Amino acid sequence: MSAPRDKSPTSPCKGEVDREAGGWGSRFSRTKDMTERARNLRANMTDAEARLWHALRRDQLNGLSFRRQHPIGPFTLDFYCSRLRLAVEVDGGQHAELRKQSDERRTAWLAEKGITVVRYWNNDVLSNLDGVLSDLLVQTERLAHAETTPTLTLPLSGGGKTSASARPKKEGTA
Repeated sequence: MSAPRDKSPTSPCKGEVDREAGGWGSRFSRTKDMTERARNLRANMTDAEARLWHALRRDQLNGLSFRRQHPIGPFTLDFYCSRLRLAVEVDGGQHAELRKQSDERRTAWLAEKGITVVRYWNNDVLSNLDGVLSDLLVQTERLAHAETTPTLTLPLSGGGKTSASARPKKEGTA
């Protein structure tokens, strides 16, 4: 008889969202409805999403892997880079006024989970794809740099030097 198999993910990437989002969004906690919705969105991408996906897929942007229509929590992200925890959203005109508040709530929720959201307008993707990719490249480099830059350890108060009262007194002084 074999020992029961541990159901925790073996790869640090698997279940990453599950740990951070408190049970939402990993492939281990998705519902059938979430998966079906993501599949439908992938099959019915807008022209702008399809054009951006063509430029992002197969690690074409600095070797980064992006997923399209990726479910995280109650949301489905247009594109997601798990390595950098970066969500890329392509918004149409309805997001200008009708969806502005819900987009802000969504961005705040994702930020709480450590996910950075970058938004582009449909017309920018369709008419200026090079500009969008250029900006996206700057964003990914900034996040990659922040990921690899170590945090500095600050010296103790007073620069790590001992205070005058803690130093031993010289002989012959009062």
